[in-house]
Parts: sequence; C-alpha cells; structure tokens
Amino acid sequence: MTQTEPSRRGRLKVFLRYAAGAGKTYRMLEEAHEVKRRGADIVVGYFEPHGRKDTIEKTEGLEIVPRRRIEYRGVTFEEMDTDAILRRAPQICAVDEFPHTNVPGAERGKRWEDVMVLLEAGIDVMTTMNLQHLESLNDQIWEISGVRVRETVPDWVIKQADEVVMVDVTPEALLNRLKRGVVYSPDKASRALEHFFKEQTLTALRELALRQAAHEVDVRLKDDRPGDRILIHITDQPATAMLIRRGKRVADYLRAECFAIYVSPHGDLAEVPVRERGSVEQHLNFARNLHIETRILQGQNAASTLVQFAHRHRITQIFLTRSRSRRFTFLPLPSVVSQVLRLAHDIQVTVVAERNKQRT
Repeated sequence: MTQTEPSRRGRLKVFLRYAAGAGKTYRMLEEAHEVKRRGADIVVGYFEPHGRKDTIEKTEGLEIVPRRRIEYRGVTFEEMDTDAILRRAPQICAVDEFPHTNVPGAERGKRWEDVMVLLEAGIDVMTTMNLQHLESLNDQIWEISGVRVRETVPDWVIKQADEVVMVDVTPEALLNRLKRGVVYSPDKASRALEHFFKEQTLTALRELALRQAAHEVDVRLKDDRPGDRILIHITDQPATAMLIRRGKRVADYLRAECFAIYVSPHGDLAEVPVRERGSVEQHLNFARNLHIETRILQGQNAASTLVQFAHRHRITQIFLTRSRSRRFTFLPLPSVVSQVLRLAHDIQVTVVAERNKQRT
C-alpha cells in the first residue's frame, strides 16, 4: 500500500465516554500497545495528557508524531500535523480529542476533518471523544447539565465508524478519581464538582451514553427500513436548530430520508428581510452540515406548501416548531402548526417547543 494509491479506505474506531476522566484515552493507548505487540505499524498522531500521570506513562514505547506549531494573534498553538502523518504513512494512527477545533491558520477547521483525510489515505484511525460532543444530543446534554457544548461532531461522521467502544465507569468511581486529583488539579476539580460533575448529572449522562452505545450497535445490525421519510420545517425561529437535531436523530434511528424545507413566496431568499434571511441561511447550512437534503419551496401558504410536498414525496413524519410570539390579537390568524395538523391528517406531526431554561 502506498500513500498516493491506498488499496482501501482506513477503518475508524471511536472510544466514547460520558465524561472527562472515564479513561477513554488510557483505553485507546492500551489498545495501541496491543496492536504494536502484534506487529502493526502504529503511531500516535495527537495525545492530550491533561497532566494525568498514568495516561502519560501509557505513551512510553509508542512513536509520537511531533505536533505542528501555528502562531495566531501572537500566541503559538500546537495542533496535529496531518501532513507529517501522511508522509510517515503508518498502518494505524491514534488520535486523541476527535471533536477538537483547530486554531485559525490550520488547513481544516476540525480535528475530525483531519482524521477523514487520514482515512482516505488508507490509514486506520482510533480516536476518542466525549458523548456531549455528538451533535444530535446537544439539546439533551444542555437539559441534563446546563452546559451548552459548542464543539460538536456531526452524527454522520460517527455513523462512518467501523467500531464504537463505550468506555464505562460508574459515577461513584469517577467522582472518587476526581476527588483524588486524578482527573483535574485540585482547584479545577473543586469547580467541576459544583457544576458538570454532580452525581445526578453524571448518572443521567452515563445512562444516555449507554443508550447511545446500544443505538450504535442497533444501527449496524438493523436491516434497512424503507418507507420512512421525515420533513423538517425551517423558519427563522431560534428553536429551529433544536428541531433539526431532533428530526435528524429520529431519521438516523429509523434510517429514513430527511428533508429540511423552507417556504418562501418567491421560491428563494432574495425578498426575505435581512435579519430573517440570516437566520434561515444559518439553519439551512446547519442542516446541510448534518447531511440533510435542503429545499426552498415557493408558496404563499407555508402549511399547504409543506403538506403538498409531504404527499408528493411520501413523507411519514413532519417536524414543526411552535412560534413563541407574544403578540396578542383578538382574532389571531391560524398558525402553521394548526393548519398542518388539519391538512396532514394522514401524516405523523411532531411539534417541538423551545424550552426556557433558567439556572443559577
């Protein structure tokens, strides 16, 4: 096998955990040593030690590709050197922190995009990530923990993994590791115990991770289920992002086709007010990044246009968001939701309302 003409695409193995300190990097490095003992040519493309002695010791005896140094705004950052790994052309590469955002100036915005380049070159990759970085779970993680995660990995990327390994540890054991200073320094550990590392939060995250791992297995074993098709209605409402995640997650579970539809009187965004247009474009781009097919349909009535499209394309579920408008009128016009519910009597309609979340 050569770098320029790989005989196959590399295999991707993801070590998934529900919180920091659960041992995903340690487990990945253990496997790296095992495959090296079996004679495989393996390197460590990127490793984030977080000051954990036992994990750092696990890198001994493994070849580590030096990081690339990038200067940004007068500060030097270190990133994975993808080109150096390609030149080295190992059989297998271990890459820590899959969801990481690269510093501006790097060729690609995300580390998972660098991993895709390695896979295309025929290099097998084992990598690590936390559950909270999975895009479709973003809203659920926020509801459980009160933390809105900004670095996410699209679900379609994880779907390409040949193997997903759940690295599990009980919340009690993880909290014990945290208090002993194994996970973070004492000052950082104290702050973590007051926020993300509450036992109730960790228990809920662990249950979510176990369900996700079971879902990944189910997806890989399940036969195709033809016939399911999902339509997501795009608006300028902030809750649309949550709606897209929800619809896409259901589509992935059902292995259904998925459409994201915006209805415009003119069939494009040219006449849409600037503020509304910016939000709509952002939501359409978000849907495209999740590999959802997007359409802008021409129609004076959004509800009837959506339902007509649904009937033509044999849609089985429609996802809508409920408007949060506080304006009161004596005789309000029928909402898109109420009209769709009336017109789409033969289609399942799911209405998602944005949750107001206040935390102290």
